Amino acid sequence: FETSPGRVICKLLCSGEKEVDLAVQNAKAAFKIWSQMSGMERSRVLLEAARIIREQREEIATLETINNGKSIFEARVDIDISWQCLEYYAGLAGSLAGEHIQLPGGSFGYTRREPLGVCVGIGAWNYPFQIACWKAAPALACGNAMVFKPSPFTPVSVVRLAEIFTEAGVPKGLFNVVQGGVATGQFLCHHPDVAKISFTGSVPTGIKIMEMAAKGIKPVTLELGGKSPLIIFSDCALENAVNGALMANFLTQGEVCCNGTRVFVERKILDAFTKEVVKRTQKIKVGDPLLEDTRMGALINRPHLDRVQGFIKQAKEQGAQVLCGGDLYVPDDPKLKNGYYMRPCVLGNCKDDMTCVKEEIFGPVMSILPFDTEEEVVERANNTKFGLAGGVFTRDIQKAHRVVAALKAGMCFINNYNISPVELPFGGYKASGFGRENGRAAIEYYSQLKTVCVEMGDVESVF
Repeated sequence: FETSPGRVICKLLCSGEKEVDLAVQNAKAAFKIWSQMSGMERSRVLLEAARIIREQREEIATLETINNGKSIFEARVDIDISWQCLEYYAGLAGSLAGEHIQLPGGSFGYTRREPLGVCVGIGAWNYPFQIACWKAAPALACGNAMVFKPSPFTPVSVVRLAEIFTEAGVPKGLFNVVQGGVATGQFLCHHPDVAKISFTGSVPTGIKIMEMAAKGIKPVTLELGGKSPLIIFSDCALENAVNGALMANFLTQGEVCCNGTRVFVERKILDAFTKEVVKRTQKIKVGDPLLEDTRMGALINRPHLDRVQGFIKQAKEQGAQVLCGGDLYVPDDPKLKNGYYMRPCVLGNCKDDMTCVKEEIFGPVMSILPFDTEEEVVERANNTKFGLAGGVFTRDIQKAHRVVAALKAGMCFINNYNISPVELPFGGYKASGFGRENGRAAIEYYSQLKTVCVEMGDVESVF
């Protein structure tokens, strides 16, 4: 679907067991070539892929916007992060190495960092192209092959990525794309020649993938949901805190797993903060995502829009107050009348036990909650099954580091929110998953160590 007008843009056949096996076998054949290339050789290919993406930035961003619904302004940033990710891992590819350990008598041991084989990437619909690059870049840098399945809601842009890798010079079949839903994913996870699975998506699906991977004893990386806290202390720079709260809730129509949707505000500044957040939220331009001044496009599809609307309705029934937005939006352009639009929503008078505060909404809905003490807010912030992200705004540097140290979350922000430097690892605690994407840490999840013992003398036997 093209989400902004709500129309079908293409129809795809789901990859069945035969197509999945063909993709894996092609990847397996390409792996034999790619894994024998030096790190520097792989680096040059990844750099060329990054160059092509930079060159075609506008075309790819437009594809992403049409299929996903996010503003073209945001889509360009996503594409920039994508080529930066490829450049980063191209830089690491030539430096991957083991270590040498001296043993008694002149003997020694060493380790080899080796690729896993054919890795599976399963992406989400909120960042289709970027997530594919986040998974493919470290996998390919380590010498692996990858079969990638995008979300059936956003199947388009990843096909372009596969073409770019081919143009850049990877062996044929090294990065393969299969299309489909649950059944296609199951065929991938159960395939005996798949060495590893990396998944971005919901907790229930992540659990099922773990169960399938366990049967084949395959390692998994899971980046799942979140209900992250954003803590605003009274000594913050208020304008920065407001900017951070907007960034933490309304990027990509609120369809971001690490969003700081539980905004805890110290009571002393609750009124001032809330007033400014509402004022700024009401000014967010909703509409055609391909227009330069649009800052919020359409949600991914009608069922998801209805689900988000249901959360707002339930929040009101449970006593929350809609301070702004939350209603459906129909753009003036008649061709967009069937799009999946809503106005960004701010909820006040929220309590910790409300559904809107406990469950991941995955839409443009911010919940504001007052607090009085640091100890209290840390305890409340951690009172969730999720642990993907968290943030704090304060001028007190000791307090800032003390609070983030106490947060049970994998990605924390101080005086900022929702930035994604590819140099830093990203991943969660608790039900938000495990493993890491980005940064040098991701290398650990796409490679394995082989230990070699070398005897330089005679072999002594106890027999």
